[in-house]
Amino acid sequence: MSSVPSSIAQPARPLTRNDYKTLSLSALGGALEFYDFIIFVFFATVVGKLFFPVDMPEWLRMMQTFGIFAAGYLARPLGGIIMAHFGDLLGRKKMFTLSIFMMAVPTLIMGLLPTYAQIGMWAPILLLLMRVIQGAAIGGEVPGAWVFVSEHVPARHIGYACGTLTCGLTAGILLGSLVATFINSIYTPIEVADYAWRIPFLLGGVFGLLSVYLRRWLHETPVFAELQLRKALAEEVPLKAVLRDHRGAVAISMLLTWLLSAGIIVVILMTPTILQSATFGFPAAVALKANSLAIVFLSLGCVGAGALADRFGAGWVFLLGSLGLLISSWTLYHSLGAHPDWLFPLYAVTGLFVGTIGAVPYVMVKAFPPAVRFSGLSFSYNLSYAIFGGLTPMVVTFMLKSSPMGPSWYVGILCVMGMGMGLYLLKTEVRRG
Repeated sequence: MSSVPSSIAQPARPLTRNDYKTLSLSALGGALEFYDFIIFVFFATVVGKLFFPVDMPEWLRMMQTFGIFAAGYLARPLGGIIMAHFGDLLGRKKMFTLSIFMMAVPTLIMGLLPTYAQIGMWAPILLLLMRVIQGAAIGGEVPGAWVFVSEHVPARHIGYACGTLTCGLTAGILLGSLVATFINSIYTPIEVADYAWRIPFLLGGVFGLLSVYLRRWLHETPVFAELQLRKALAEEVPLKAVLRDHRGAVAISMLLTWLLSAGIIVVILMTPTILQSATFGFPAAVALKANSLAIVFLSLGCVGAGALADRFGAGWVFLLGSLGLLISSWTLYHSLGAHPDWLFPLYAVTGLFVGTIGAVPYVMVKAFPPAVRFSGLSFSYNLSYAIFGGLTPMVVTFMLKSSPMGPSWYVGILCVMGMGMGLYLLKTEVRRG
């Protein structure tokens, strides 16, 4: 893996007030934008009934609904590659702000879309189009945010900075879960299906505009500013250099993103819907409250994992964190049938170990040199998310059709891979040390 040349490395200093301001504004803006992207999944059951024919089998409707959700992931590589290209050549901040515009508008439109009963097949088609635009936006947002904060802080605090930013992104999921819980608590199921499901999407449009305003107060990263000053920006298309010179870094980053996607999509985003299915039979309000608790622990876990990676290296974090996630997620899915009262503590512990993903960007930003960092990270992350994140909801839904324990098998397999990645990183860190 490539390291930052010493001539443009961040200085060894403690975190300053400006660093904390940058981290706070970046994390808050990321939370609001991520809310826009994921609010769809919390209303997947309702949206599926409103945007597809009523006589469609439940498993097929769920698969098609999650398919539209997955389309957002499939659109990520193109948006991410384009934004990263200009982020490496024109600046991190410009692309960091542009992504919000592309997120807020389709979220607002989704809250205004007519249903299948009103316009037939045009309803799911328009919904799909909005998800594609959202996917292009988030494709630039997440890698751009990690690069942005990592280039603002001293090198020995990169893990903490990236973990804090990831905490902000997961807080966006928490905000979505809390809004969904609130909507399902104050409105009856009939009212939610009639009109109340639109409220979270309309709120998302407002959140998007707030994010744009927040990012006016951020400054370009010192690393990129020095690259500009030294005229050390990429002399060719950044992605070309990534694919030619950094294929190993791309492979590592893609595998870690697969682990990240499994934790977020299956444990955090899909599980509330799975808990409401006939297999487990939890009411929507209970499932969403448990999910909110899990996301609180996930957010704490992200900060902790990033800070531990700074201190002990990412290898130990992935080895022990993946083992913890394997045990806790297996226990969660296998125990709820007999012990539904265990839902809250088991889901909270599992969420904490999903927080291991807070160390993923620590590895990724260190894997690429500054001149092509945005492009390298964005290409790896978004391509992996498009392949694995895009297919995961449909694969898990298909596995559920065969066995109610499908999610635990999928997450368990990825945890074994995460432990393998931990061992590999340990050897790499020993050689470098």
